[in-house]
Amino acid sequence: MTQEMPKGFLWGNSVSSMQTEGGYNEGGKGKSVYDTYPATENSSDWKVAIDDYHNYPEDLDLMANQGMNCYRFQISWSRVNPEGDGEFNEEGIKFYDNLINELLARHIEPMICLYHFDIPLHLAEKYNGFLDRHVVEAFIKYGEKMVDCFGDRVKYWITFNEQNLYSSPEAFRISGYLKGAKTDDELYQITHHVMLAHAGVANYLHKQTDDLIGGMLAYSEVYPASALPKDVQYARQIDEFSNRNLLDVFVHGHYSNEVLTFVKNHNINMDFTDADQEIFNQLSSDFIAFSYYQSVTVSSSIIPDGTLPNYYLEVGGKENPFLKVSEWGWSIDPLGFRDILTKTYNSYGLPMFPIENGIGVREKYDGHEIQDDYRINYHRAHIQAMKDAMFEDGVAVIGYLGWGLIDIPSSSGNMEKRYGMVYVNRGNHDLRNMKRIPKKSYGWFKKVIASNGNDLA
Repeated sequence: MTQEMPKGFLWGNSVSSMQTEGGYNEGGKGKSVYDTYPATENSSDWKVAIDDYHNYPEDLDLMANQGMNCYRFQISWSRVNPEGDGEFNEEGIKFYDNLINELLARHIEPMICLYHFDIPLHLAEKYNGFLDRHVVEAFIKYGEKMVDCFGDRVKYWITFNEQNLYSSPEAFRISGYLKGAKTDDELYQITHHVMLAHAGVANYLHKQTDDLIGGMLAYSEVYPASALPKDVQYARQIDEFSNRNLLDVFVHGHYSNEVLTFVKNHNINMDFTDADQEIFNQLSSDFIAFSYYQSVTVSSSIIPDGTLPNYYLEVGGKENPFLKVSEWGWSIDPLGFRDILTKTYNSYGLPMFPIENGIGVREKYDGHEIQDDYRINYHRAHIQAMKDAMFEDGVAVIGYLGWGLIDIPSSSGNMEKRYGMVYVNRGNHDLRNMKRIPKKSYGWFKKVIASNGNDLA
C-alpha cells in the first residue's frame, strides 16, 4: 500500500547555534556560558563548531540538494543581545535575517528555536540564570524582538529546546545556574520560570502574527524494569512529572494536578503566583514538538525512599536487556517513538512534530564514501514507526527533522560522535579543512524525501 506523507510534509535538519555557528567573538556577539567551556581530551571547545557563521550557504545548498524543505536552527541570544538584557546588536540580527532569506530562496521553511542552553554569560553570572525573574523578563523581551524581526517570514517557532530537562537535574547545568545548593525549591522555581518565559513569548507571538508555536520536550519512552507494581508506578510518575506536567500547560494552561498536589504536600516553593496563572490562562499551542533518540528503563528497587520523582531516572535507570544500544549506550527503540507519538496525540489532540531524531556513531573518512548503513537502518525504522503512528493509529504529524544531519559537535562537544549524513572533516582538536563530504545515507534520505516518505528501501 502506498503510504506517502501528506502534501507539505516537512523533511529537514535540526541544529543549535553553538554546535554550528562558530564566530564566537565576531559580529558584536557577546559571551555565552559555552564560551567558558574548555576543550577536553574527548571534546572540542565551542569557538569554531563547523563555522556556519562564515560558510552556511554551502550547508544550505547541501540541504536543498537533498530535497529538504525545513531547517530548524537556533538564534544565539548573546549574538543578538550581547548582555542578554541590554541593547540589541543589529549586526547579529542581520546575520539571522540573511540566513532566513537564504533559506527561503532555496524553498526551505525556517523554524526558529530561541534557546538551546547557551544563556548569555552576563545573565548567568549576575542573576544565576533562570532562577531569577529578571532573566524571565529579559528572555521575553528578546523573544518579542525576534518575533518582530522575523515573524513575517518564519512560520514555525519554539522557545526552549527540550524544555522538560528543566524539570530534571539537568536544569542546574542548562539554565545559567552557577552557584547554590541545588535545592528542590530551586529546581521547581527554574522549571516554573522557564515555563513562564515560554508563555510570555508564545502569547505575544499569537497576538502579533499568524505564526505557529509549540512547546518542545526531550521525550524518551520510559518502561518499568519489571512487572513489579512499583516499577510501573515510577515509570508513570516520571512521565507525569517530566512530560505531562508541561504538556498540560502548553495545551490546557495549567500544571498537572498530581504535580501541584505533590508540591503542596512537600512544602515546595516554586514561586508560582496568581498573576502567573493568568498568563497561563492565555496560553495555547499549535503543535507539540519533541526530540526522540531512545527509550529508558526504571527500577524502583534501587531508588531510595523519599527521592523526588524528578530524580527517579538519575538514580533508578537501568539498561533494557531486550534492546540493542549504540556505542554510547543509547537504546535503539523505534516502537517507543511510535508510542510517544500516539499516546501524546491521543491525550492532547495537537499535531505532533518530531524535530530531533538520529544516532551518533564514531566515523573516519579514508577518501571513500562512508558506508553508514547503520544510520540508514536507524532512520528507516524510525520513519516507518512514525508512518505506523500516522496511518495505523491516526496521528497527525507535521514533519520529521533529523538531528545534526551535517556533522556537528555532540551536546558534550565531542566531534567524534557524529549524527550527520554529511561528514565534516574536523576532529576535536584539529580543524583540518572542514570539507563537507556526503555519506551513503545522504543519497538514501534524498530518495526518501523525493518520494515524500513512500520509498524507504
